[in-house]
Amino acid sequence: MPPAAERSAQPAGSGARTRAPGTGSARPDSRARPDSRARAESKARAAHQRGLRAGSAWRPAVAARHMRTGLLALGWTDNHQQPDASGVPGEFHALAARLLMSLAHFEAEQGRTEYGLRLLDQAGPLTAAGDRGVLLSQLGLLFVRTWRARDALPLLDEAVVLLRDYPDPSYLARTLLNRALSHLYAGDVRRARPDLVWCERVSAEHGLDLMAAKALHNRGYGEMLVGDLPSALQLYDAAAASYRLSAPSTLPVLAMDKSRALLAAGLAEDAARELDGAIASFRRQRLDQDLAEAELARSEAALALGNLTAAQRWATAARERSRRRGNLALACLAELTRLRARARSARNPGAIAAEAVLLGERLRECGLRGDADVAELIAVRALLAAGRAGEARQRIAGVRRAGPTTPLDVSLLRRLARAELAQSERRPGRALTELRAGLALVHTRRGQLGSLDLQTGAAALGTDLARAGLRLALERGSARLVFSWLERSRAQAFGVPPVRPPADPQAAAVLAELRQLNYVIRMAELNGQRDPASIARRGELQRGIRERSWHAGGFGIVLAPAGLAEVQAALGQSGQSLAAILSRDGQLIACVVRDTSVRLIRLGDAKAAVEAGRRLSADLDTLAGRHLASRIDAVVRDSVRHQAAMLAAEIVTPLLACTADGGLVLTPPGALAGIPWSLLPGLRHRPLTVSPSASVWLAAWRRRTAAPGAGQTGAPLLVAGPDLVHADPEIAEIAKVYPGGQQLTGKDATVDHTLRGLDGASLAHLAAHGHHDRGNVLFSRLDLADGPLMAYDVQQLAAAPGQVVLSSCDVGRTVVRPGEEVLGFSAALLYAGTATVIASVARVADDASVRVMTAYHRTLRAGARPAEALAQAALDEPLSPFICFGSG
Repeated sequence: MPPAAERSAQPAGSGARTRAPGTGSARPDSRARPDSRARAESKARAAHQRGLRAGSAWRPAVAARHMRTGLLALGWTDNHQQPDASGVPGEFHALAARLLMSLAHFEAEQGRTEYGLRLLDQAGPLTAAGDRGVLLSQLGLLFVRTWRARDALPLLDEAVVLLRDYPDPSYLARTLLNRALSHLYAGDVRRARPDLVWCERVSAEHGLDLMAAKALHNRGYGEMLVGDLPSALQLYDAAAASYRLSAPSTLPVLAMDKSRALLAAGLAEDAARELDGAIASFRRQRLDQDLAEAELARSEAALALGNLTAAQRWATAARERSRRRGNLALACLAELTRLRARARSARNPGAIAAEAVLLGERLRECGLRGDADVAELIAVRALLAAGRAGEARQRIAGVRRAGPTTPLDVSLLRRLARAELAQSERRPGRALTELRAGLALVHTRRGQLGSLDLQTGAAALGTDLARAGLRLALERGSARLVFSWLERSRAQAFGVPPVRPPADPQAAAVLAELRQLNYVIRMAELNGQRDPASIARRGELQRGIRERSWHAGGFGIVLAPAGLAEVQAALGQSGQSLAAILSRDGQLIACVVRDTSVRLIRLGDAKAAVEAGRRLSADLDTLAGRHLASRIDAVVRDSVRHQAAMLAAEIVTPLLACTADGGLVLTPPGALAGIPWSLLPGLRHRPLTVSPSASVWLAAWRRRTAAPGAGQTGAPLLVAGPDLVHADPEIAEIAKVYPGGQQLTGKDATVDHTLRGLDGASLAHLAAHGHHDRGNVLFSRLDLADGPLMAYDVQQLAAAPGQVVLSSCDVGRTVVRPGEEVLGFSAALLYAGTATVIASVARVADDASVRVMTAYHRTLRAGARPAEALAQAALDEPLSPFICFGSG
């Protein structure tokens, strides 16, 4: 999908909109009086300027009407799509040519490409010698917009030469922009960059702000093509700021390109939202070409989200629209996405392979070699599925090797196809090598990203590889291989060192406004009211902060996953066992690791366990802090016991049969991440730690045990938030356990004071209302005296606290992304480097919270490890949903 092109034949002027004329007009009499001809010329020039202004605002239908008004005033006729300029007096030829050039483009934008080319043919003889560069530039643009870069480049090259000394520098700037676009379309970023720099320089020298913004936009597209997503998103945002001032109607085009960057980062839902808005705008503005491109991108977003029906529907719409406007290249790309969706559930892989081969040939004819490779790889996989390995081997041999500008998704598809070929040839070792190499590419991409949001999203790019590798490991029946593969494909964002951006006054001001809005919204809620304006503004600010975080680049450092031997050594020293739970074909399986052994055991039914976990959490939420009628209370409590027993039968009972008697570390799959494990029969009295992966547990265990207190303050931080009856008494009781601890209560419990206390603290206890925000996970928050402390804030800490206890509801909950990547308040602390987080995965009654937390700190102070202290503290609270995360 090409980025921003410059779509006018000449700079916009001023003037009001005119009503569209009819087709055809009387020709001016050659004997007409001079003032009549002057009026005709004046009308034509005014119409031209109005049309150009409408075109710059992305309103091609309006622009075309204005151009016709001007042409008809000069004696041009257009009956039944047969333009005739024979009636235009010679003195008006140059002006008519410019009008025809502009009309050609605006007609093409509405899907009438062939008609646009006829208009340019007619403009040729009328064009003044000095304007030939303009004509070539406009013809080149028409070819660019129909994805015919090979035809466009020679025209644009000649146009650049002719326009170097043209009186109006905007022509040179827009031609450079369109030539850069041709190079980007062909994936040649190296050649595009000099043209964009030249375009920016000319635009800056002559005050062409919109042109400069488009150059920024296209530079962003180039950075996206080479995989530098933070730079691409930063340039897109800079271009958006200029567009809002000079041409707001250009923003949907930018949103379309931004969506591609988000898809490349694995954020398909965000990409889909951007595209839905762009599609609505293109339909209103009748921008047929842009609409086709947006529909194609929307089909790719649907495919990434696994919605195959929607992917095929969007791709079909893009294909038909592209065919109507003669854009065969875009039609082929739409067919490619449609074929990718069909291939995922095809019952006749042989037919898919045949279609893919033919489509690959058409794509190659269009000059889309990279996309032709994708078609070939689809054919390879389909042939393998059809049992035709020999043909598959021949086809994959013809696929080009990956280069520096090969998109990541194409490289990953190549690795997957090669792995499936190796597996069909009974070479599982080679297959796993290909899959590991593919996941290493994903991890390299992740290391280039500084945003936790993007780092966790990147896992979506490698889900097919991860599933294939785990399937192979399980088929080989090797517990060691299964463990290794889980650690290679689960929670990999924890292997990227956190990036703490420098202080930004603008970002600080936005955060301050967001806190104030949250405070206002919270006060309204406590008074039984709703503040729609503040809620809308809060959403806008959250989006802005989140998108700003995407600009941060990573260090390029990625840590290797933990090896089995080092995990076993740490388990032996801590006296614990580890169980990594996974699901395959509806069956739960555990890879159980002890200090001297590793084995696979079958657990129960995955679907039954997930449903029991969902119902258990709902029942706990119902009971917490509510005065239910005795009959209803009894029913809910009975359901709690039933669901807990079912989970124990499906998971715990077979698991405990092969684990040691000491502590247990669980690394559950995402579907089971929110289970309150500590209250299940068989686990209630046992020290239990939950961690996203063995690697995460090992890193946290080392931080907690290697040098306790290193770089951390000795005095615990104790914070009581507002509007909680139990908060102050809870903090007062815990303060007795830690004489000299820093207490923040009442108006002193502000966000700023709390963050300063958290920075490097050895232990922090926060008793405050918690809110888990599923829609904006990094804005999950704790209510403090002057507003919320957000998960986003935790990432800004210079030194993470050693242990954090969150006695409020909900903030132990997480959103799980593909690749078992977790996001939430407690997860944000683990990402920042906190070794242990104690938090609840369900609502908890206030009085129960006070009892459990007080007992926890007394036991912890006596020398127990966190998981041991929590297990002992909850002995008398059978419905305690508190979990020890990280290292216990």
